[in-house]
Amino acid sequence: MTTHTLARQTTLAAAALVLCAALPSAMAQTAPAKKPAAAKVANKGPAKAAPVAPALPVAATAEQIDAAERVYYGVYDCEFKQTIDITASPKYPSYVEVKHGKAVYVMKPVLSSTGAIRLEDVRGDTLMVQISSKSMLLNVKTAQRIVDDCVSPKQRELVEAARMAKAAAVASEAASAAQASPSSPPAGSTMTTIAPTPTK
Repeated sequence: MTTHTLARQTTLAAAALVLCAALPSAMAQTAPAKKPAAAKVANKGPAKAAPVAPALPVAATAEQIDAAERVYYGVYDCEFKQTIDITASPKYPSYVEVKHGKAVYVMKPVLSSTGAIRLEDVRGDTLMVQISSKSMLLNVKTAQRIVDDCVSPKQRELVEAARMAKAAAVASEAASAAQASPSSPPAGSTMTTIAPTPTK
């Protein structure tokens, strides 16, 4: 091998070393910059709007005012030693508040064609039906009774008055029947027939 050839190979090797050393730096300068990883956002679906409370009218209709005056207010004794408390709404005239346990319902009084009072929950969840003898609280969505056999002091008075009126009617009918029937001798008594004395 000549001196010239050896010198040439040495020069090429040195040049190759220089290129290998410079290559990573050049690649770093020409490589596209990495975009920062996008923050992962949990997919929770579309945002749900908060439920809007139904707007209550400032003034009730004449029919509602009449129905509100027919509501039996006070504490009701119900089945299984439960209670319901019905009071006039302090915020909405001619509306009532029905309290059962920890739940409080704002209800609109409605007079039905049968004379019963319907207390309709403004949220549409419950319904209370009031008749002369008792009341019951219903779940409108499940069509099941929440509590039954609820009696207010006023309803208790009406039930007692109806019982006394029925007893009085039965006694009056018995007295009328006794006056209409013919009189009969007292039990155990005997009647003696006297024959006429013959004349001579």
